[in-house]
Amino acid sequence: MAVNIDDVVIGILGGTGDQGRGLAYRFALAGFRVIVGSRSADRARSAAAELTALAASSASAPAGTPAPAPAVKAVEGMTNADMSRAASLVIAAVPWEGHGELLGSLAVELTGKIVVDCVNPLGFDSRGAYALPVPEGSAAQQAAALLPSSRVVAAFHHVSAKLLLDPGVETVDLDILVLGDDREATDLVQELAGRIPGMRGVYAGRLRNAGQIEALTANLVSVNRRYKAHAGIRITDI
Repeated sequence: MAVNIDDVVIGILGGTGDQGRGLAYRFALAGFRVIVGSRSADRARSAAAELTALAASSASAPAGTPAPAPAVKAVEGMTNADMSRAASLVIAAVPWEGHGELLGSLAVELTGKIVVDCVNPLGFDSRGAYALPVPEGSAAQQAAALLPSSRVVAAFHHVSAKLLLDPGVETVDLDILVLGDDREATDLVQELAGRIPGMRGVYAGRLRNAGQIEALTANLVSVNRRYKAHAGIRITDI
């Protein structure tokens, strides 16, 4: 059954971390109902209150557009399990170290849901960031193995949390590479990315190709450190 994007309820696993909070803030600004999840309900509610206040204070029409901004809904906070039950689409923005354990524990709650994995398995040493090997091939493929009854999509890997959380940044100018084996789910996530001003969702292949997308984040970390930037990705000629 086709999903109407305006009816999507977005849940964020890792909603109290910088990446999760940034995505929650931008989707709340775009008018979506957003629920942040945490192991602690109190932490989730505290983060939700902060994000609601931030979104309400900075809501405005995107620069150069005559249309009014979407109505900003209050961000909600719940435990990870309650959020997973309530949301129709869940974004996994959790540290790699706890990725497998957390997703595996929520397999029942995430049954039938679109799960968008944006986790980058990276290590850091004195020479900088580097990609970590993943037995399944990628974090997204690990998610798919742990969640056989969910519709797993890989996306939002190369977005700067600092830019997402900065209310002075009106447009987040980059392409979101979207990968997956479920065409309806990848189409929906592409459209979802396009609701954030400046972003564009671009289909980038099957889920088996997610590994190099995740690993590319290590290169972007190097770019950003060298040039003191928050670089993203743009795809030409489409």
